[in-house]
Amino acid sequence: MQTIQPDPGLTGHTAGRSGSITNAMVTTALELPGYRIVRSLGVVRGLTVRSRSIVGNFIGGLHSLFGGNITVYTNLCEQTRAETYQLMLRQARQAGANAIIGMRYDATELMPGLAEVLCYGTAVLVEDDAARRG
Repeated sequence: MQTIQPDPGLTGHTAGRSGSITNAMVTTALELPGYRIVRSLGVVRGLTVRSRSIVGNFIGGLHSLFGGNITVYTNLCEQTRAETYQLMLRQARQAGANAIIGMRYDATELMPGLAEVLCYGTAVLVEDDAARRG
């Protein structure tokens, strides 16, 4: 599980006691239940452009003749999404965020066999609602 370390100068606003967060602090929602957004740090993103290999196209073509899940393409898609997600997390960490809201994926075919995959969201600083009430 990926952990993001916030900027040390921002420890007064970290989520949780450890000063770090897990994937649970990344959400597609526009708020994070149990936390209050202290500051928005802007859009963060990860971008990868991928192409299929000749071997992958050959194996994928054979699989498509018989139907079912084409695992060579499924694995490529999963790997690419994971890579863009990690790039987005890195950019959020560099911005000093301890959470990301509104996370989305987008993919565009640039040309046959060449695709751009984008993962993006809004980097934010959050604080635990219980700490605020305490």
